[in-house]
Amino acid sequence: MSAKRVLPWPALLALACAPGMLGDTPPVRGLHLLTPKPADVPLLIRFIREALPREGVNTLILETDYHYQFKSHPEVIDSDALSHDDAAAIVAAAGAAGVRVIPQINLLGHQSWDKTTYGLLRGHPEFDETPGRYPDNAGIYCRSYCPLHPGVHKVVFDLIDELVDAFGADAFHAGMDEVFILGDEKCPRCKGHLAAELYADEVRAIHDHLAQSHRQMWMWGDRLIDGATSGAGEWEGSYNQTWTAIDRIPRDIVIADWHYEAAIPGAAYFAMHGFNVVSCSWRQSDVALAQVELIRTLRAHANPEVATRVQGLLHTTWGNPADFINTYFGEPPANDSVAQSVKCFRAEFARMREDATSAK
Repeated sequence: MSAKRVLPWPALLALACAPGMLGDTPPVRGLHLLTPKPADVPLLIRFIREALPREGVNTLILETDYHYQFKSHPEVIDSDALSHDDAAAIVAAAGAAGVRVIPQINLLGHQSWDKTTYGLLRGHPEFDETPGRYPDNAGIYCRSYCPLHPGVHKVVFDLIDELVDAFGADAFHAGMDEVFILGDEKCPRCKGHLAAELYADEVRAIHDHLAQSHRQMWMWGDRLIDGATSGAGEWEGSYNQTWTAIDRIPRDIVIADWHYEAAIPGAAYFAMHGFNVVSCSWRQSDVALAQVELIRTLRAHANPEVATRVQGLLHTTWGNPADFINTYFGEPPANDSVAQSVKCFRAEFARMREDATSAK
C-alpha cells in the first residue's frame, strides 16, 4: 500500500476516538456489474453461486439501465435487454448464495455515451435538457434529462417500479454521477435555477417515490463533494456547486463514494454528514487496500455515530461483465483494465476476509 496515495481530509482528522468499537468485517461487501447480455446470464448465475460466497460478497449492484424488457414503456428498451425470467433466475441464484441484489438505472445524467443516445431520451426526446443541440452528442460528455419536464417523472418512476419488482428488490441505485449538463441556460424550465437546487430536488423526488414502497435509495456520491476543496477533481467531485446539495437531501440515502486514483477518505465525510456510506474501488489495488484500511480504522476508532455509518466497500466494474467473470475464472483477460479490476477485487476481498479472521 502506498501511503502517498492517501490524501488528507480535515474531517478524517476530526474523528473522536473510541478504540476497538467496530473492528469486524463491514456489513456491506459489494460488487457492481453492468447488465449481462441475455446469453451470458448462465455465466453470471454460475459466478453468483460459486464466486460470490467464496469471496464474501453479500451485495450485488446490477446496473441495468434500459437493458430490460420493460412492459410499462417498451419505447425505452435498449439492445440485449433482459427478460423477466432472466431477472428471476438471477434473483434465485443470489438468494441461494445469500446475496442482496440492487438494480440500478443511471438517472439524470449519463443518458448517452459517445454517439449513442440511450433509451429514455431516444424514446422521449422531449425530456432532453438540451433538445436538438449537440448532434451525434458531439462536444459533450453525456446527455441529461430535464428534471423539471412535467412528464419525465411519470416515465422514470414507472421504470423504477417495474425494475425493482422484477428483481424483488428492497433498494434501488439511482446513479446520478458525473452530471455536467444541469440548469442549462437554454432550457426553458431549468434556466436560472441553481444546479444544487435542481440536483437536490431530483434526489428528493426519487427518494420520496421509493419511500412510498419502503425501498432504500442508493446513489453515487461525487456530485456531493466539493471537487476543488477536497482535491477530488471535476470527475470524483463537483465544480458546478452541486456539492451544496448535501445538506438538502434525506439522510437515509446510502452513498456509494467512488475514488479510483487515490484513497480520498470520503467515507468519513459522508458519515459525518449523517449518511450511510460504502467506499468504491475499481482497478488499482493499492488504492482499494488503502480504502479497506480507512474503513477498518473508522469502524474501529471513530465515535459511534460515525463508525456505524461506514458500511463497507463496493467494487465497481466498467465493461462487459462476461469479461470480468471469465477473467476471474481463469480465462485470458480481454484487456489490461479487466485484468487490473479482477486483481483489485481479489486483493481487497482477501484483505477483508483476513480482517474478519483476525477479529475472531
